[in-house]
Amino acid sequence: PKDVPTAVRTLLLATKRLQDTLRLWAAGQASETAVSDVYVQIGNDFNATVNAFAEHGVDLSEIYSVPADLRLVLENCLGEEPSPEVLDTYMPDIRRILYALLEGIQRKQ
Repeated sequence: PKDVPTAVRTLLLATKRLQDTLRLWAAGQASETAVSDVYVQIGNDFNATVNAFAEHGVDLSEIYSVPADLRLVLENCLGEEPSPEVLDTYMPDIRRILYALLEGIQRKQ
C-alpha cells in the first residue's frame, strides 16, 4: 500500500508542475499537450492519494470534484491564445481549486 505522505508529496509536486507548465504555456514555451500531460499526472496522483487515505479509513469525498473542476478551468484557459493576460484571468480559479485540494488533504492528515 502506498503511504499517505508519499502520495501527498507526489500530488503536491504535480500541482506545482502544473502551475510552472501553465506559465511556460502562457509565454509560448510549452504546448497545450504539455499542460494536458501534467493534468493527467495530477489525476493519477490524486487517485493514488485518495486510495492511500482510503486504506487508512479516511474519506476524502469532499474533494472528489477537484479533477473535474480543474479540467473545466484548464479547458477554458487552453481554449484561448496563450498569453500572460489569459493566464492571469484563469490563475485565480486554478489556485482556488488547488488550495481547496490542499485544504481538504491537510484537514484529514
